[in-house]
Amino acid sequence: MRMYAKDFGVAAHTYVEKNLRTLFAACQKDSTNKTVVFEPGDYLIRSRECEEEILYITNTCGVKEFSKGETPHLNRTPMHIKGVKNLTVEGNGARFIIDGKVTNAVMEDCENIEIKNIEFITKKPDMHACTVQNKAFGFVDFKIDAETDYKVENGRLYFYGTDYCYDPIKKYKTAYWTACIKKEEPNTVFRVPAAFMGAYRVCEIAKRTVRIYTVRTAQFSVGDTFYLYDGRRQYAGIFASRCTNVKLAGITQRFNYSLAFVAQDCRNIEITSATFSPERGGRLLASAADFIQLCMCRGEIRVTDSYFDGAGDDCLNIHGMHLKIKKIDGNKVTAAYMHPQSHGYNAFHAGDEIAFINPKTLLEEGRATLLQSEMQGPFQILLTFSGNIEKRFLHGCVENVSASASLYFARNTVKRIITRGVLATTRGKVLLEDNHFESTSMSGVLLSDDAKTWYESSMCCDVTIQNNLFDYCGGVPILILPENSVHAGAVHKNINITGNVFGSYKAYCIKAKSADNIEIHGNRFCREEKKLTTKNCSHVRADFDY
Repeated sequence: MRMYAKDFGVAAHTYVEKNLRTLFAACQKDSTNKTVVFEPGDYLIRSRECEEEILYITNTCGVKEFSKGETPHLNRTPMHIKGVKNLTVEGNGARFIIDGKVTNAVMEDCENIEIKNIEFITKKPDMHACTVQNKAFGFVDFKIDAETDYKVENGRLYFYGTDYCYDPIKKYKTAYWTACIKKEEPNTVFRVPAAFMGAYRVCEIAKRTVRIYTVRTAQFSVGDTFYLYDGRRQYAGIFASRCTNVKLAGITQRFNYSLAFVAQDCRNIEITSATFSPERGGRLLASAADFIQLCMCRGEIRVTDSYFDGAGDDCLNIHGMHLKIKKIDGNKVTAAYMHPQSHGYNAFHAGDEIAFINPKTLLEEGRATLLQSEMQGPFQILLTFSGNIEKRFLHGCVENVSASASLYFARNTVKRIITRGVLATTRGKVLLEDNHFESTSMSGVLLSDDAKTWYESSMCCDVTIQNNLFDYCGGVPILILPENSVHAGAVHKNINITGNVFGSYKAYCIKAKSADNIEIHGNRFCREEKKLTTKNCSHVRADFDY
């Protein structure tokens, strides 16, 4: 069955917020295969006319980050696909032009959904490029990008647009980290402290040029560009929750207020031929945070043949979640979300295998099968098991072993990433191949795991990193670093690193801790490079070519 968007009043060059709701509500009526067809053209969206709903989106905005009077986790979205099965959305190159802050698209409780050939563009987003023109004792002059609207009043600078108006000098208290692209390294983005921290007065000295009076001038060099944006991850690009078989093909996103794509409690996701990058000739950042964030998903995640350029955090982060055990009563365990930006959703299902984790060693100390789970408010879950749970697990963590997706990440370009390229912390099989890590300010690939600070699990059990080019990484290109404070055995294991090419690095190219069975063969290094360093690792087999 083919459904034409124009028949529901969704026409190019018009405001489409309300008619989009009608269109996707009509898709809920039956589960037959259906295709929604958009005509090419620009579709206009105003944030304040979009549907509002409470959405708990993992790794976005914690409760404490909302101001007094705000409703925590209140989102606006123009495209909400809920409870729909067997749907293809054919965009035909349609462009959704968004005025204001929204989550571009939401999929909840869906099955067999494909969205393809759509571009999302945000008008005058809350991301502002300020390029150093001049500096002297006590002040720095900045050129403000042509897209930003600003004003200077009573010695203060204000950035403003739809859904925002603020003083960036004061804003650093809630957006401490920001981004810098240096004149001599235009293809690399660095995380730096808020540019205007310590400033006390502003004046406009020419059109789009402001003088910032500050005691902190040492970090500035003429030609460097600092990106100022809201560090609070209130909205996302595309959000999927409790969905099965989701495919995004040919999706372009030019800007996101936090994560470009985020999925939680989903099974089987494919992203192919995506472009998450700015438009040419404008700013050089496309996302205030990660491009792809995957939490407690299952099945297979495939990300292929895509271009990722300009992220304010990782290009891709796949992980589970460690929940802290608060109470054990017979066969019932009360567990709490500890990650400050993740809570409010339940990815624990009957029949799941649950591991009890020692936070110091990050090793399993036991397992049990889950009978049922029940949310007790947004921060705690009551887990009921098939047998009594030993009291010795109290104050440890639980991890859902069943919610550990595999990852295939291949033939992608990863450029201007402010932290890591791929952060993989999952028990599922991980295969990273034929990718170009053009520039990351930290590691190209990181295998992590922690149960004391960020609480993102878990141990990696089968990882292959092959035939990738690590052009520039500000940190160790391949870093195997579980955050265990006590070594009682290997956390990560079965890691194969083969056929990769490393650019010129002064530090080590591969660094590993608390890992077992590492194979390193057939890689190409520069002669002067340090190849490998390990700590508390076993069964490491390596040869080094040049």
